[in-house]
Amino acid sequence: MNLHSLRIVVDTNVLFEGLTKKDLASSLIIEAWLARELQIAVCEALALEYVDVLSRKLSPQRWLQVEPVLQALLIRAQFVPIYYSWRPSSPDPADEHVVDCVQNANALLITWNTSDFRQARQSLHLRILTPPEFVAWWSTMQTFIEE
Repeated sequence: MNLHSLRIVVDTNVLFEGLTKKDLASSLIIEAWLARELQIAVCEALALEYVDVLSRKLSPQRWLQVEPVLQALLIRAQFVPIYYSWRPSSPDPADEHVVDCVQNANALLITWNTSDFRQARQSLHLRILTPPEFVAWWSTMQTFIEE
């Protein structure tokens, strides 16, 4: 994987954790996204899922605080049109748009739910890392580039 050309799709569970908990791998990913250190790919369905999940799961007060941050993240994302679909590729139909986004963006998926994407990993060769795996790889790549 090349650090400069790598596109990433951030699953909603990583976004949620990154916006609600500090000093974790997910929050480091969100901070790097805000700082434009990562190329994040998002499709329309995933952006709508971000809004839906955060607005439902956060208290109204917390949502008011998080919404501008989400808007800033989405402004920094590259929106990917979905030209092709690989359905069914997940046991959870709600994850199909994530697979479509990853495949159409030729991206890496960062998620906590790797088992939900096992079928897509096997059949489509989807590249998947958990947040700690990605942060470890990313920090190694940054160190290598700096040397």
